[in-house]
Amino acid sequence: MRFRFALALIFMAALTRLLPHPPNFTPIGAMGLFGAAYFGNKRLALIIPFVALFVSDLILNNVVYSQYYTSFTWFTSSWIYLGFALVMLAGYFILRNDRSPSRIFAASLTASLLFFLVSNLSTWLGSGMYPQTFAGLLTCYTAGLPYLGNTVFGDLFFSAVMFGTYSWFLKTKMQRA
Repeated sequence: MRFRFALALIFMAALTRLLPHPPNFTPIGAMGLFGAAYFGNKRLALIIPFVALFVSDLILNNVVYSQYYTSFTWFTSSWIYLGFALVMLAGYFILRNDRSPSRIFAASLTASLLFFLVSNLSTWLGSGMYPQTFAGLLTCYTAGLPYLGNTVFGDLFFSAVMFGTYSWFLKTKMQRA
């Protein structure tokens, strides 16, 4: 029952990506942290959040953003998935023995910063918008700062919802037993 509820939370979070939202206010970081914290089987902790991200990406890219792609798009950026993997790794180390609110808060902030660093590095390396110099990298990170706030708020909000809902579920289940 716990596994199914955790699975449902991750896929419901992924579906919220399809709803209108401010830029970067998404559940991506929270999904990775939650999966890393609550799936005991390490393979499942990795696979389930990645599948949820991939499926929601497929829908976003081929339905919501279909006017931007000339053909069916399976995959858009390996950098996003690298950032997601690093978030999950950080979540595993930060939350593996302690899922207190302060640790979840710290993990959420870490997730936001990791994702910011990786996604902006990918923009600097791959877009041609910035010179391939240290100054160009700093300019790219500076240009990305307005989006960091929404990333932080999104990670904190969705982490609070996911971890809080799961905690409530466990307490409710224990009271019924």
